Amino acid sequence: METASALLTVLVFFALIILFSAIRILREYERAVVFRLGRLIGNKGPGLVLLIPIVDRMVRVSLRTVVFDVPEQDIITKDNVSLKVNAVVYFRVFHPEKAIVEVENFYQATSQLSQTTLRCILGQSLLDELLAEREKINAELQKVIDAQAAPWGIKVSNVEVKHVDLPIEMKRAMAKQAEAERERRAKVIHADGEYQASQKLYEAATVIANNPVAVQLRFLQTLTEIATEKNSTTIFPVPIDLLTPFLHNHTKHEHEVI
Repeated sequence: METASALLTVLVFFALIILFSAIRILREYERAVVFRLGRLIGNKGPGLVLLIPIVDRMVRVSLRTVVFDVPEQDIITKDNVSLKVNAVVYFRVFHPEKAIVEVENFYQATSQLSQTTLRCILGQSLLDELLAEREKINAELQKVIDAQAAPWGIKVSNVEVKHVDLPIEMKRAMAKQAEAERERRAKVIHADGEYQASQKLYEAATVIANNPVAVQLRFLQTLTEIATEKNSTTIFPVPIDLLTPFLHNHTKHEHEVI
């Protein structure tokens, strides 16, 4: 009797173990890729998943977006500038069966693919393009990596070049270039200002030449401005045009006397 009871206990124990091994609970973002006797039968989940003990094997796959840093890569650009560049890649699994069957480790495979593509694409770009057209390069990286990872059931949603480490010599050269560019702009702006001022002076001289009274009005205005200053001595040139009427009258009077 005791032997039968012990045997029953053992059977119940093994039954519970088998039952627990046959039950899986998957979260909303998880899928189970199920193999039955080594053959792929599809994916299941989320929620409660029942497996046939010993016969079925399950591999969990997360469907959430994965973000990983691409390690710093040594790049030689198209114009022979040596750089150190790193990036960040955003991807997710959209086909769990392919992610398990088509590639051994899709995380590592995507990482290695991102590194080689980063070196290849940036090696075909000029330094100025890398610094000024970052969005264009990011889009090209995303397109190439996504196309190559698609057979693995991977969707690459975004690739961003994070940091570009320039050599010290290149930083100095770029600083000199930027300084020279600012000086050039300053000289151009100054020359343009001089040109505009000369144009205005030409227009003012044309107005004064057509109407000599404008010279006298400008003289009186300038005299008024000087008078407001508290100067002990003021030297102010008198335009000859103001004395012309007096000189003309004096000459006429002398002729009359003679």
